[in-house]
Amino acid sequence: MADIKVTIIDREGNVHELEGPTDMNMNVMELCKAYELPVKGECGGMAMCATCQCYLESNTELPEQSDAELDMLDQAFFVKANSRLGCQIHLDETIDGIVLKLAPEQD
Repeated sequence: MADIKVTIIDREGNVHELEGPTDMNMNVMELCKAYELPVKGECGGMAMCATCQCYLESNTELPEQSDAELDMLDQAFFVKANSRLGCQIHLDETIDGIVLKLAPEQD
């Protein structure tokens, strides 16, 4: 059992250093919610809403995006080349030190 470091930059530019467990099958969206950061995660992590969209700000290698994630980002606002859904980034040792910035909220 090990904790990893996840850095989240919120929508106001504030930096939050989070610690997340790798033994609970959590994802970044759930970690943000646990720390009470403003991430809605309305679909509960099913890649169906994009309310956990974030931008990858570090050089962290992530698994290839699933078709469901790509389809959802295709319908989302404020999408950039480095956009990912937080619910699709699982906490494990390979992402230790990742830096993500929360995307603007959709109205």
